[in-house]
Amino acid sequence: MKKISAILLAALMTLLCCSALCEDTGLADVLAKGELVMGFDEAYPPMGFVDENGEHVGFDIDLAREVTSRLGVELVLQPISWDAKVMELNTGNIDCIWSGMTMTDELREQVCFSMPYMANEQILLVRADSGITSVDDLAGKVLGTQAGSSSVTVLDANPQVKEIIDGGEPNLYDDFVVALMDLKLGNIDVLLIDSVVGNYYVAQQEDPTAFAVLPEVLEAEEYGIAFRKEEQSLADAVNQQLIAIQEDGTLDEIRSAWFANDVTIVADYADEYRK
Repeated sequence: MKKISAILLAALMTLLCCSALCEDTGLADVLAKGELVMGFDEAYPPMGFVDENGEHVGFDIDLAREVTSRLGVELVLQPISWDAKVMELNTGNIDCIWSGMTMTDELREQVCFSMPYMANEQILLVRADSGITSVDDLAGKVLGTQAGSSSVTVLDANPQVKEIIDGGEPNLYDDFVVALMDLKLGNIDVLLIDSVVGNYYVAQQEDPTAFAVLPEVLEAEEYGIAFRKEEQSLADAVNQQLIAIQEDGTLDEIRSAWFANDVTIVADYADEYRK
């Protein structure tokens, strides 16, 4: 009887410890410290990047600043290595990953996502004078993309592309800015990249016609904000602010400063995520 009681007591203590460890204090912690630490890729224009004045700017930064203002906390910007983003989140170095992050099935297992807030596609960008006009022309060509990005996952899911490129593997870059420069210089032939970033980069060039997007779209995606797996309360609070920002027109004001076309999708999901 004593042995059974000891076993039951041990089981109860395990459950209590687990409950304590799994308690959702995400929103309470952010409100208590008065700040939200935003992890982002600082070489990912127009979502987040360093401008000519050395300041961090971008669509995600403007949006996060509006959300945190309405939550009554300060926004703290923390550049991170994109390849180590989930580790940065889970070790507590940041409170969220807010940087044009694609909501993949693999990442859903590791983080708690906000509502989808922006649409994206995976596109193939080439120099206009390359002679490459479709995926069929990629045989033996050098393809580049960003390490740790959803582009790598998309490439793995499209063997018809991966198998014909030079060496069967892409050149991996720490960020898309360097990859885009290598494409411009001719060090790679084609770049697999988010349409949001690729189209913005092309639009900023003195001669946008020097680049071309191949007609094949490899995958349509949605961006979300990632929080620690157990911190649904913080995700919910951010969702409610995103919905409010969309409904009062502020989201469109922020969007129009960075994008000519409306690529936001908060309105599409508002009813599903409204509390």
